[in-house]
Parts: sequence; structure tokens; C-alpha cells
Amino acid sequence: MVYQFFRGPPLSLHTVRSSALPLHVQIHEALIRDIAAGRLSDGEKLPPERVLAGQYGTTVRTLRKALAQLEKDGFLTRVQGSGNYIQHTEETGGIYSLFRLELPQGGGLPTAHVLDVLEQDKPPDLPTFGASDRATRIQRVRHLDHLPVAVEDIWLDRSAGAVSPEALSESLYLYYRRSLGFWIRRIEDRVWLGPLPDWAPKSFPKAPGEMVGYIERLSWAQADHPVEFSRTWFDPDRARYVQRLS
Repeated sequence: MVYQFFRGPPLSLHTVRSSALPLHVQIHEALIRDIAAGRLSDGEKLPPERVLAGQYGTTVRTLRKALAQLEKDGFLTRVQGSGNYIQHTEETGGIYSLFRLELPQGGGLPTAHVLDVLEQDKPPDLPTFGASDRATRIQRVRHLDHLPVAVEDIWLDRSAGAVSPEALSESLYLYYRRSLGFWIRRIEDRVWLGPLPDWAPKSFPKAPGEMVGYIERLSWAQADHPVEFSRTWFDPDRARYVQRLS
């Protein structure tokens, strides 16, 4: 039997940025997204640990940390002498549970490359959100399994706290919880088509002005008003917007 779950280049401890999630967390999240997408079915046996570790470009020790967390979360049954088996649950949460883009075949590990972080006055074309007239703007390129699929324009209300660019995590929602002391409880997405912005990097597969998939999101924390507004332009040839209801 040939096992092949991870589609991009192997992850490497030497290439992961300091602001990236730890490698065992990335593996854990990649497996959760594959379970949610149905690419790993209930009761399916995972490859031997050495094989799976090799596919992720890591050690068996690091892989076992990911599998242990997966078991703790209720997504894995480990049978001594037999192997590791997928266990579906009603909850398919994770760090990226609110990230809706997937590869056309499902799943895909999200990573991000930050282009710019700047605190500024909110421009008039943004919807009303937050309690301040200022916001931190974060522009990023999103990848799935190392493939660039989207560009993001994220506005966090200044009242939520000061953002440290050096400390940003691959997952902004994780950064909000760990560094700013709040977490996103609810989101509202509106999806249609829109022209790719002119600040999209030349390495992105679509050209500025080209019509692509477009998402506007408002995100709520503990307060009644939204704390964040974001715009995402995604390449429909490389990614799909997926919303699952249980």
C-alpha cells in the first residue's frame, strides 16, 4: 500500500519561521483538516509512524507529539501492537476551525506570509466595527500545503490591543488568545467575486484586477460589536470556500 497524505514539500525544522506554529502542531492541524474534509475516514488506519514522519519531514518523536494531541482531542484511537486509527467526532475543531479555504480535493495545511503590519486610522470604506477610530492592518499571503491560494487584508480594532509584528503566529486567532487575551467566538462571512487588489505580490498566481473569489468577514469576541474586519481574495483554481454544518 502507498501512503500519501501530505501534498506539499516536507516541512522542515530548519525552514519553519520563528513565528510559525511548532511542527507537531502543524501536523496535528493538517490531520484535523483532512478528517473534516473526509479525506481520512472513520476507522481508517494511519500509515506506520516512521512512514508518516517521513512524509512530514520530521522525526517519529515529533510526530508522536502530534498524534498524542490528536488522541487527547478524540480524533485518534491508538491500539498497541496494531497502529493508529482515525476516530470521527461531532466536533472537528482546531486552531483553523474557522478557516474556510481548502484545496479542491479537501484539507490542506494553512500557513501565512506577512506582507505588512501597520496601525492607522480606519478608512471610510470599511464597515463599522470596534470601539476605536484606529486599527491594526495586517496584509498576508495565505498558503495551503505551501501553495499560495489567497491574499488577506485584516483590520483589528485598536481597542483590542497593540499587535507585535515579530510575535505574530501563523494563526491570528491563536495570537489573539495568547497575546491579547481574547478569542473569536463568532464570525459572519459574505462570499462573492471581487477584483484582486493591486498590492497582491507578483508571485501570486492571479494578476491584480482579475476577478477571483472574495470573502468579507466580521469577527466577534466577548463584546457585542465586531472586533475585526477582514477581506480575503482567493484563487478559485487552487482553493474552495467550504462551510460544514453538523
